[in-house]
Amino acid sequence: MFKIVKKRQLNSSVVLLEIEAPFVAKKAQPGQFIIFRTDEHGERVPLTIADFDREKGTVTIIVQTVGRATKLLGSMNEGDSIRDFVGPLGVPTHFGDAKRVAVIGGGVGCAIAYPQAKALHGKGVHVDMIAGFRSKEIVILEEEMKAVSDNLIITTDDGSYGKHGFVTNALQELIDAGNQYDLVVAIGPIPMMKFVCQVTKPYNIKTMVSLNPIMIDGTGMCGCCRVHVGGETKFACVDGPDFDGHQVDFEELMRRNANYREMEQEENEHICRLTGGVRTNA
Repeated sequence: MFKIVKKRQLNSSVVLLEIEAPFVAKKAQPGQFIIFRTDEHGERVPLTIADFDREKGTVTIIVQTVGRATKLLGSMNEGDSIRDFVGPLGVPTHFGDAKRVAVIGGGVGCAIAYPQAKALHGKGVHVDMIAGFRSKEIVILEEEMKAVSDNLIITTDDGSYGKHGFVTNALQELIDAGNQYDLVVAIGPIPMMKFVCQVTKPYNIKTMVSLNPIMIDGTGMCGCCRVHVGGETKFACVDGPDFDGHQVDFEELMRRNANYREMEQEENEHICRLTGGVRTNA
């Protein structure tokens, strides 16, 4: 069992949890992920590691409570324990010898972009960070992102906070201003990553994206997380989750991720005839 030692509500649907998992914390690197189960009947859910503390033996995850499993996890409190917390999984992020990097997060994807920026900033790399949200009410991790970047730009779709517009607008402005990036890291909704890649491609700026296709076992055996990168089949769990964004088939990825959307909606709305409530085990 893995104890929740800290819980922090970041906005109405996003919660930060610090989990006691010393063996995972000992090996964790930016870019890797874990798979959790709340109990023995629970769904296996992958989440990218948001932070880790080797001395305390804890791993931080940030959860958007959108499905039954994540809602159940989000309802748990400090002192509660979850059944499984497996990791670290996936390939750690490799930044090469980049000296100037733009790190871009979209929505809850900022939870994954943050440790990337933190790792780069800790190596002395100049980091411009762009964090995009729909509105002011759902902005998360602003102070944390500010602390690990040389320049933080927050954008909102509705203009209620920061710059009005999308992350791609802010990135284009930085490029037009003469910033010459060795690398752009983009993490967030698939359409956002796709359009960031469209901005950087004409300038031949290396662009890395973190992919989150449907995943079950996290070891490459099930094949559910396959993606096409440069015309080749890759598995996000063992070959990624980071890939060259200019080589990713985003259209296929979006189609695959939408395969079970109707069934997920039906599950979320299911009312138990015995109890009159939504079933709680995932």
